[in-house]
Amino acid sequence: MTALIFPESVNPHGTLFAGAGLALMSKAAFLAASRRARRQVVMAASEKIDFRTPVLPGQVLELTATVTRVGRSSMRVVVTGDVETLSTGARHVAMTGQFDMVAVDADGRPIPIDIQQTETPA
Repeated sequence: MTALIFPESVNPHGTLFAGAGLALMSKAAFLAASRRARRQVVMAASEKIDFRTPVLPGQVLELTATVTRVGRSSMRVVVTGDVETLSTGARHVAMTGQFDMVAVDADGRPIPIDIQQTETPA
């Protein structure tokens, strides 16, 4: 998932607001988990969220989400955010995080995931 960072998503310091970065990361985790489970999913937890370097307006944030563990109804998704400066092509890791996603039925109750299905990165 790729996003261009615009001024309306920055904090008073002029860098990406952590809440906006976390929202983008959670969307990437949702997409990867939904593709893997082929069911509705919800976020159960997020942990080890590290904002390593500031992200500036005009930079591109490329998020890679990978399902690293599949349980009966839950999945662990690791998300990495690489930032790129368009004018130079310089890239580095700006953020990382882990998300626990759960497949749910129409009533919001956990539902089994087909463990044999192959993983799909988002």
